[in-house]
Amino acid sequence: MKKTVTRLADGRELVYYDLRDDAVRDAPDGRPLGPVATTSEIRRDALLGDAVAIASHRQARTYHPPADECPLCPSRDGRLSEIPEPDYDVAVFENRFPSLAGDSGRCEVVCFTSDHDSSFADLTEEQAGLVLEAWTDRTAELAELPQVEQVFPFENRGAEIGVTLGHPHGQIYAYPFVTPRTTLMLRSVREHRAATGRNLFDDLVERERTEGGRVVLDGRHWVAFVPYAAHWPYEVHLYPVRRTPDLRGLDDAARTEFPQIYLELLKRFDRIFGEGEPPTPYISAWHQAPFRAEGRHDFALHLELFTIRRTSGKLKFLAGSESGMSVFINDVPPEAAAERLREVASE
Repeated sequence: MKKTVTRLADGRELVYYDLRDDAVRDAPDGRPLGPVATTSEIRRDALLGDAVAIASHRQARTYHPPADECPLCPSRDGRLSEIPEPDYDVAVFENRFPSLAGDSGRCEVVCFTSDHDSSFADLTEEQAGLVLEAWTDRTAELAELPQVEQVFPFENRGAEIGVTLGHPHGQIYAYPFVTPRTTLMLRSVREHRAATGRNLFDDLVERERTEGGRVVLDGRHWVAFVPYAAHWPYEVHLYPVRRTPDLRGLDDAARTEFPQIYLELLKRFDRIFGEGEPPTPYISAWHQAPFRAEGRHDFALHLELFTIRRTSGKLKFLAGSESGMSVFINDVPPEAAAERLREVASE
């Protein structure tokens, strides 16, 4: 992998990740951009203890542009975009409309490929491996920022999820606090350790592999399963067999196998509802340990992949119980979801 760091016209950082060591990335950003103006503010909910980002400047962000005006495509034929080069492998840049900025954290956009009409599932194993290296490198870089407590790489795919740019891409949020979801996980891990002397994540993965009924893919270095208490109609958790707190700790064997396992999962997601159905909308979320939290080394890196589509043509909406009280009601039994995901394996 070759890494090239440069700047956009307004001073935002842009990083190219290339498969070829001889790649040259020196095209300047020719756009007449003014400085980025953000209004990000973190407010604390006194009742729940949650942090809420207030970012009114995001109302002006790009919204469903036509394909020939996509800001994530390369700059070609006189049309300038966020990527000055006429082609690229993987590109990461600071979001011009960030939810978090300055002392309130940082937001980055990760472009998986220059091909606008592609998706992550269409990448080769080599390309998917390069994205993993980019996620890992960004985690390492952002960990050095004094205001950052936790790094969250994720992908939203599909208009139903709320995606406003069709180009295959994800994002990275660098939070200045430990997120509520991670705080709950860490609490459960501490309680389990106190009660049993064992690691909760290790016990959870061992249980799923032993019982087997919810396992979707079981490789030498990764295991994917539908969780026992899945919140979403089709939800898969992907764990490295050797526990590590974040992406930086993956060994070479796990890095090599990851593209095989993950690409197969994404392809199966697109087959869940049968031929002729539109691509399955999903959220793919990396859960990493906070950098300075108590119990960090008991945390287990894992990826959670889920869709809000519950059956053909129908979505799972978060209504009263889910949105009002955070109590999920799942219409698809986890065992049935796992069985379906095994049925649609690649030939």
